[in-house]
Amino acid sequence: MSGQYANASGWYLIQCKPRQDERAEQNLRNQSFNCYRPLRRAQQVKRGRQAEVSESLFPGYLFVRLDRLQDNWYSIRSTRGVARLVTFGNEPAVVPADLINRLHAHECEAPVACQFACGDAVRITEGPFSELEAIFLRNDGEERAILLLTLLHREQRLKMPLRSIKSAGERSAQANAFAGQSLAGAKYA
Repeated sequence: MSGQYANASGWYLIQCKPRQDERAEQNLRNQSFNCYRPLRRAQQVKRGRQAEVSESLFPGYLFVRLDRLQDNWYSIRSTRGVARLVTFGNEPAVVPADLINRLHAHECEAPVACQFACGDAVRITEGPFSELEAIFLRNDGEERAILLLTLLHREQRLKMPLRSIKSAGERSAQANAFAGQSLAGAKYA
């Protein structure tokens, strides 16, 4: 062991066997290892219905917290579901703790719920169009919206994260006119 890694205690990356992330995590926890497998919510069709499921953010990988001086690393290699400990050269890859903290914080964030209806006036709060007003058209997935923005006397459709827009208050005359139009033949971005 090099002197640089002699006292390393931290997070390390484990590659799992194909589609055995959960199995590897459970078996490592049974051996009293501290594991972390970041999850994300996704929509899947099960039995003809949309269902929200949790799946690995990094399929085939999980993080494990180890003390290089105290933990028995040999048992990791023979754990069911584990393919190998990721290494660079002969040294295990150390994952920065702040990366694990950021992943955990991001995982805990709830998706922004959409509180807008078609035709609502909204104000863009971030990015190059910050402080401009637009008209909400529809959701585009869980965390995005399609807006109608008037630029240079032309209406442009653009996609924005829901967290980047807020209600503009009262409906503008343009929003009321737009809401009255039929959207049946409209094509979205």
